[in-house]
Amino acid sequence: MGQIDKILADVISGRHDKNMYNYEILLYWSKDDEAFIAEVPELPGCMADGKTRAEAIKNAETIIMEWIETAIEDNEPIPVPRGKLMYA
Repeated sequence: MGQIDKILADVISGRHDKNMYNYEILLYWSKDDEAFIAEVPELPGCMADGKTRAEAIKNAETIIMEWIETAIEDNEPIPVPRGKLMYA
């Protein structure tokens, strides 16, 4: 079984370790949405929201796994988490 097959099997079965995917999450309050927004800049389009900070982060963790599952199904590359990103 290849690495991608193993990741997909773990994601689908729920055996995945969320700590394996330590992507940076940017968290901020959206006045327009009246919710906390959690963005994952390393995974294009990956974001979630929640009524509390904790809920937004929990939802982001779920969306990260769904993003990875979709990338695997579409045979797209999965970025390796880089840690803290630098912004100009």
